[in-house]
Amino acid sequence: MDQQQIIMNFTVPPSTDDLEVIAQAILDNMPEELSSYCEDIAVQIEDVADEALEDEFDLDDPFELVALYRKGSQISPGVQSKVANDDDVIIIFRRPLLDIWCESGEDITDVMRQAIIEELGANFDFSEDEIDDMTQRHYQGML
Repeated sequence: MDQQQIIMNFTVPPSTDDLEVIAQAILDNMPEELSSYCEDIAVQIEDVADEALEDEFDLDDPFELVALYRKGSQISPGVQSKVANDDDVIIIFRRPLLDIWCESGEDITDVMRQAIIEELGANFDFSEDEIDDMTQRHYQGML
């Protein structure tokens, strides 16, 4: 075997800290089209979307939301400040992510990578075809 691989094998669901490490590694290895947008994005892991987010996105179930990108200049939904007060952040919702992971049987890194690319791609106005292409591509050692 020419390439060394690190295999994360979880016998219990990954913790918040585990998911934060995985998400940061994913952001560090984004497809070239997205990499310039990911330089200063913070990672935040939450269990599920709270009631405010449920109302904001008109969700019937908080498990519908897997990832959410927030600009640091966003004061409230739809209201932007001229100056960023916080870092941009990608919020990963742990419980919905784990549900997808269990149902699909795919590697947790692949599931999270797809969720992050879909969320960032949609926020930075990439087409659905471009997003699909980015999620399907093997990129910079990510498996």
